[in-house]
Amino acid sequence: MTGSLLEVIALDVRDAVAAEQGGADRLEVVADMAADGLTPAPETVAAIAAECPLPQMVMLRCDASFTAGADVLDRLSRDAKALAQAGAAGFVFGFLDGAGAVDLAATEALIHAVSPLPWTFHRAVDHAADIQASWRAVRLLPNLATVLTSGSPTGVGEGLSVLRGRADAGDGSIILAGGGLRAAHVPALLDFGIRAFHVGSAVRAGWSDPVEWRLVRRWRDLVERD
Repeated sequence: MTGSLLEVIALDVRDAVAAEQGGADRLEVVADMAADGLTPAPETVAAIAAECPLPQMVMLRCDASFTAGADVLDRLSRDAKALAQAGAAGFVFGFLDGAGAVDLAATEALIHAVSPLPWTFHRAVDHAADIQASWRAVRLLPNLATVLTSGSPTGVGEGLSVLRGRADAGDGSIILAGGGLRAAHVPALLDFGIRAFHVGSAVRAGWSDPVEWRLVRRWRDLVERD
């Protein structure tokens, strides 16, 4: 990757336009940030596409859990089709089984449903029972663009050593660092060779406030520093 990638969470058109104005490279489009992001409506994606040229990575998730049965996968597959038609450039998803391992069957089913679009494996990877095994499984999956990870269930601050280890193991190019990401973490992440960053609440004045373009600009400048 040349330069740094800055992805900003957007809930609506206002967020998307502010993110673009501030210098974001792409959006993660979600509903319900309080649940760590759920599937948005196709109408939201279409409205953003009409007003903002940034690529939209759209969340596919029905609830706050990391598991998916056959009924959930059927629903998400239908959602993916409608969202792609509305303008999604890619998707964000990933599942664990009851034992805390990457649910390859569920994840591969959704990869097939969204193909040929790229996708991001979200922070389920940080909640796996065996972090190393989860990474080995995820990195071999097809059409994978990035892995959204903080290195720890509690956030980047506690996960820096894991992120450094993954970067040293050759995964730096697919790491999208996010989840409790703070400005103070960025210099270390850049030193590790990580060049993709994901921000949400850090570009809002408050949890439920809209994205502020000036805060996005600060992050743009921060992640570009040598």
